[in-house]
Amino acid sequence: MSHSNRYTNNFKTIDRDSVYLLDEAVKLIKSSSPAKFDETIDICINLGVDPRHADQIVRGTVSMPNGTGKDVSILVLAKGDLVDKAKEAGADFAGSDEFLEKIKSGWTAIDVIIATPEMMPELGKHGRVLGPRGLMPNPKTGTVTNDVEKAVKEVKSGKIEFKVEKNGIVHAGVAKMSFDEDKISQNISTFINAINKARPSGVKGVYIKKVTLSSSMGPGVKIDYEKI
Repeated sequence: MSHSNRYTNNFKTIDRDSVYLLDEAVKLIKSSSPAKFDETIDICINLGVDPRHADQIVRGTVSMPNGTGKDVSILVLAKGDLVDKAKEAGADFAGSDEFLEKIKSGWTAIDVIIATPEMMPELGKHGRVLGPRGLMPNPKTGTVTNDVEKAVKEVKSGKIEFKVEKNGIVHAGVAKMSFDEDKISQNISTFINAINKARPSGVKGVYIKKVTLSSSMGPGVKIDYEKI
């Protein structure tokens, strides 16, 4: 059976108009996957916010209790002893001027950048390269810090950053298909709770409009987030 036929058949098992309980949705996603690799399970949350207004920005971090299953590549920009501490904690790259030069040349082959406050004035000059890719460190998300050891360990163990997009949507990869169903559900519940806690003061009316789960290659499944 071709990939397209498998996708079509798997799609038929999911009622696009239905809203499923979380555990039911996770079972459907795991059973409807057409892929032969360990897919990422993504969550997409439609919010009743207008990110054009400063008091409706949704942003924060959350640590997945079971990790994300993703091997996150981390660059730490620091000097002196902090470089060695970062490497010992698990950073894939650590240093200062040599990596600033690479970034200046367009290098962005990393998932997360952690920087000491000392490095931010120089790093800030590369905002046009890093900003659109979500790589610019921020004190609010713990990626601007002198405690680089702690920051690296948190990211490696499953701490992820979220930020609402222009269209009012937040999305993130929260687990891998190979995870046990209960661990997937735990991660999803943790993420939704974090979004609720990050509700901006300027939001009026319905905050969370819709929550959809999907695998990398599978169809979307709407879940009843109010019963989580």
